[in-house]
Amino acid sequence: MIHETINLLEPYRPYLRLLARVHLDPQLQPKLDSSDIVQQTFARAVAGIEHLQGTESGIVAAWLRQILVHTLADAQRDLHRDKRNIDRERSLHAAVEESNAGLAHCLAVDHTSPSGQAVRAEELLELARALEELPEPQRTVVVLKHCRGTKLAVIAEQLEMTPPAVASYLRRGLATLRNHLAPGPSGRGRDYAE
Repeated sequence: MIHETINLLEPYRPYLRLLARVHLDPQLQPKLDSSDIVQQTFARAVAGIEHLQGTESGIVAAWLRQILVHTLADAQRDLHRDKRNIDRERSLHAAVEESNAGLAHCLAVDHTSPSGQAVRAEELLELARALEELPEPQRTVVVLKHCRGTKLAVIAEQLEMTPPAVASYLRRGLATLRNHLAPGPSGRGRDYAE
């Protein structure tokens, strides 16, 4: 049973790691990284697998996002040694959902039918895997721009780069993603929109 559960969850690791990386409190980063958060999320998922309402990619991804939000909130609470803060959890949940929507927006097509939503969920997983393969700082720039919605000038300031350098990293990162995700012999998935 546990082996089957791990096999079900494993394709979501890069996707969850990306979301955790985006939303991990900077104060926690020296003590905990996104892989730790994902591992804790998986441990909770294994323990609560009976609550999963299906095995379609979209359903599993949504369920795992909820667990990830609780894991991140607990890590923040433990750091601050305070009581559970429902408003902080709601805010974190909204931020994670917004990042997921930002990733989904990056995909060139919009799927509204149930089968289309399943395809989109698979594409999101592939996009997360492709993002993990990007070199730094391309990955950071793409994530900040498309997952957090950060403006290029702000990214440049945060990363202590010039805006043209940030724009160049963004263009190269998006081009690499397009090549990786494009259908055909060289790519494996769908096109990526800017």
